[in-house]
Amino acid sequence: MNKEELVKTIRTIPDYPKPGILFYDVTTLLKNPKALHDVSERLYELYRDKGITKVVGIESRGFILGGILAERLGAGFVMVRKPGKLPAETIEVNYEKEYGTDTIQIHKDAIDETDVVLMHDDLLATGGTMKAACQMVESMHPKKVYVNFLIELKALNGRKVFGDDVTLDTLLAL
Repeated sequence: MNKEELVKTIRTIPDYPKPGILFYDVTTLLKNPKALHDVSERLYELYRDKGITKVVGIESRGFILGGILAERLGAGFVMVRKPGKLPAETIEVNYEKEYGTDTIQIHKDAIDETDVVLMHDDLLATGGTMKAACQMVESMHPKKVYVNFLIELKALNGRKVFGDDVTLDTLLAL
């Protein structure tokens, strides 16, 4: 599938989760076997030679492609979750997002200095959630951190919160 065909598999839902928000629903892409395979292949090709040892998926849609990518890369998979969902000792960060504040956590022993980390989520809007997740991961001092999104909403300029020192890739720009 080409990128235009992939974009057509994404359902848009106006006024969700609140009025004025146009929600991009990737579940319609994920249920399409050809689209899922194509996205998985494109992600693998981007990172196969980077020495990735851990893929970090952001709750919850980042778990899907993040898990697939970790398996394909021969890497471990780490979850960033909302408070109270991880059973062992965690570190957490509070942050602002496009429609409120939130908190995320990661297991304290999930990443170490030997890791090359790929962080994945489905959508880059304002960048708040991923920026907070990056802060947690970077506090664990991995060798390198890459950031990836399936979709980037260009008009929201979320990329700017990361700075020039972050290697950030997206597959689809809307």
